Amino acid sequence: MLIRPRRLDRSAASQTELRFRVLVAGFALMGAVLILRLGYLQIAQYGMYSLYASDQHELAKKLLPTRGQILVRDRADGSLHPLATNRLVYQIYGVPKDMKDPVAVAHALSQALSVDDTDLVTRFTRRKDDPYELVAQGASADEAQTVRDLKLDGVGMLQTTARLYPEPGIGGQLLGFVAPDATDGVKGKYGIEGAFDKELAGTPGSLLAEKDASGRELTFGSTVFAQAMNGSDVILTIDRTIQYKACDLIQRAVAEHSADRGTLVVMDPDTGALLASCSSPDFDPANYGKVKDISDLNNQITLNAYEPGSIFKAVTLSAGLDSGKITPKTTYVDSGVADVDDIHIKNADLKAHGLQTMTDVLAMSLNTGTVFVQQLIGKDTFLSYVQSFGFGKKTGIEFSPESKGNTSALLNKGKVASATASFGQGITVTPIQILTAYAAMANGGKLLRPYVVDEIIKPDGTHVKTKPEVVGNPISPRTSRLITGMLVSVVEVGEGKHAAVPGYWVAGKTGTAQVARTDGRGYQKDVTIGSFAGYAPANDPKFVMLVKIDHPRDVQWAESSAAPLFGDMAKYLLTYMQVSPERPITAPLPTKPQPVTTSTPAMVSSTAP
Repeated sequence: MLIRPRRLDRSAASQTELRFRVLVAGFALMGAVLILRLGYLQIAQYGMYSLYASDQHELAKKLLPTRGQILVRDRADGSLHPLATNRLVYQIYGVPKDMKDPVAVAHALSQALSVDDTDLVTRFTRRKDDPYELVAQGASADEAQTVRDLKLDGVGMLQTTARLYPEPGIGGQLLGFVAPDATDGVKGKYGIEGAFDKELAGTPGSLLAEKDASGRELTFGSTVFAQAMNGSDVILTIDRTIQYKACDLIQRAVAEHSADRGTLVVMDPDTGALLASCSSPDFDPANYGKVKDISDLNNQITLNAYEPGSIFKAVTLSAGLDSGKITPKTTYVDSGVADVDDIHIKNADLKAHGLQTMTDVLAMSLNTGTVFVQQLIGKDTFLSYVQSFGFGKKTGIEFSPESKGNTSALLNKGKVASATASFGQGITVTPIQILTAYAAMANGGKLLRPYVVDEIIKPDGTHVKTKPEVVGNPISPRTSRLITGMLVSVVEVGEGKHAAVPGYWVAGKTGTAQVARTDGRGYQKDVTIGSFAGYAPANDPKFVMLVKIDHPRDVQWAESSAAPLFGDMAKYLLTYMQVSPERPITAPLPTKPQPVTTSTPAMVSSTAP
């Protein structure tokens, strides 16, 4: 019998073909998904997976930002020099649970790193299950290599950075320091390090991944990797050479006079940019922990408010000139005493000098003369000028903290507070406030916001430049010229002779201020602060400067402490800035027929017995 082949049912064949096509499509889809996933992992998630494949150094490098540098320029060639930078160091740690012989490892590390082996033995043996025991925080490259060569089991290391201050003695209070912080790892404190910590620190990276209930990372979970952004570099307005000289001179002066403190600050009167800022005693930012008095960490130019004494008389005379109440030749009769609300205010030398001009008042630093001017101006107008010069409020300089001083006594109903304030007693100011006030006298009457940061360079190379800012006009250009001439007289024929620089006209004023008692009313006996504020050359000032010496023990008057230091620094600046002499260097200074008395704190006494 002939058997014929069975014919397939057409419907069955169609179903088989459909299944085959679905299977092929499924494999194709899975392949596409795998290809897409592979591309995602290789491209979009490359950074994250490269971290998984890296060692701890690479992980830290990508997740921890590098702190920005603090730099200054050299005037000669414009080159940048770091005052605060970073250096590579190694963090060496032990893992006791991986050590076969913890005692031997401890002894070996002790010899290699000069650390206490007793402490290491204790920690390695008593904490056997501890996965991490810090051995050295800032080991050098040589020390790290020595440890590597030992090939010790259970010992690891991590390369990191530490703050480096390569130019010691250039101003710790200016720079501040970096200290460990429980939240951020390290944090800037005081000075520029503290004020610009956010900019310098940068932004840490992050690694976030989805995990299952047991804490294991999901293979196909969502992982987000953000690489760290390094900190910005901060370039200061400080001139490196001027700063070195200022720090050297103020330290010598404090030592010479056995003084408690000293401050020297230099500013560009046309911009408000600080060229130097140094105080003594200072501290080494790399060894801030050795500071015995925490007040030494504070920047004296912004935080140390004090009664300024006679350097404030230039503010009073400026107000008198600008308000039209006096001219440099206006006269008054000095009887030696000014009576205000039954209070006798006397001159420092307790003498009467007869007929005197306003120029004589400033040159001879007559307390009765400034009281005379203040009374002509009036209480409210005087207060207005004091405020317009910036006293009683913060200057806005980048340093933090900053004191605003205290001029609240001028709000009193009586007249005595205004009278004593006319010669700098009963109110407090900061050195930076005095400096900016004298800059206004020097530059034609513009009150500038002082600043110390010239520019910030961001990680992407963007430069953010600081622009000079005029915040007020306390006096007119004419008043500026008049008060400058009167201040020149102080140096030429008055008590500021020691601040003179041969060949140049120097404008300035001394001030010997009393120091208020902390345990009651009145002033400390035989404790004074000597100051000298001024600028040069007088007709086209290239700098304005304040020198302040706290409690000099070998001399009493500012003309013997602050004024000579001002003169030495001014001579250096004029030479360094290549300012040509204005007159013969050998020309004798003019003399005044009437003897000049020294400036001293006001002598105030009551009519009460």
